[in-house]
Amino acid sequence: MVEEEKKRISRAKRKRKEKRKMEVISREFRYRGLTLEELKSLTIEDLLKYLPARARRTLKRGLTPRQEKLLRDIRKVDKGKLIKTHCRDMIILPEFVGHKIGVHNGKEFIHVEIKPEMIGHYLGEFALTRKRVVHSAPGVGATRSSKYMPLK
Repeated sequence: MVEEEKKRISRAKRKRKEKRKMEVISREFRYRGLTLEELKSLTIEDLLKYLPARARRTLKRGLTPRQEKLLRDIRKVDKGKLIKTHCRDMIILPEFVGHKIGVHNGKEFIHVEIKPEMIGHYLGEFALTRKRVVHSAPGVGATRSSKYMPLK
């Protein structure tokens, strides 16, 4: 009897898991209640209502000439082509989605493919300027105590 209950419970759990998987697959992207198509149809002034405060303030002041040039290039170029830019302070707008942008990190251009989840963020957030520190063995002038390296 106990085994039958376990089987029943496990079947119910499996059904719930499958149902959750189906929900995740069928869920479409929404940004503050709007679909991507609805966001693309909005003008920049209308989009301001949905952006966070920092992005709203930046866009209210108007785009810089560099940002305007980047926006023109994005509107002109096909989605598969790479657009290189030094403009790290450009806020990602819905019309950027699907484009590949090379964002300069101070040394090289980092390829960033714009996804819908990136809307409202800055381009510079996706091209890190500092490398992660990777420590190796101690240097030539190191003391005996600092040369100790744990085995783990």
